Amino acid sequence: MFTRLFLLFTVVPAVEFYLLIQLGQLLGAGPTVALILLTGVLGASMARTQGLAVLQGIQAEAAQGFPSGERIVEGLLILVGGVLLVTPGVLTDFFGLSLIAPPTRRFLAPRVKRWFMARAQVTAAGGGFGPGPAGPIGPGSTPTPKPGGGSPFEHPVV
Repeated sequence: MFTRLFLLFTVVPAVEFYLLIQLGQLLGAGPTVALILLTGVLGASMARTQGLAVLQGIQAEAAQGFPSGERIVEGLLILVGGVLLVTPGVLTDFFGLSLIAPPTRRFLAPRVKRWFMARAQVTAAGGGFGPGPAGPIGPGSTPTPKPGGGSPFEHPVV
């Protein structure tokens, strides 16, 4: 965990700074600053339009039943991409644009969803901390019926 944070907060900004210096030497200071501002404005605009499109898709799916997990993950990718785009830097702009662009976002969404699902453990009737009486429920598992033939989702009548 510490090494990831170290990389995130020291190595990535150092590489970004180096790339910005190289770009400044190649283009000049004014065009480099203009490019940084342009990618920030363009990224915020793209994040807004793509985010609204995904939100409308989630609302349409919810009206028909239940929104897909991929659509929700797409919204998360757009949010992360927007944050990366408003962060000054060449690498963050590249990754931010790739997360917002529909083809790469749609390619990444199911993989990110699988990654999250592989690390998540949801419990049934356990109060949220540790396995409950029904045991852990993970990807691909289903709750088992109660003895006596009742549904595991039935609530006692008071």
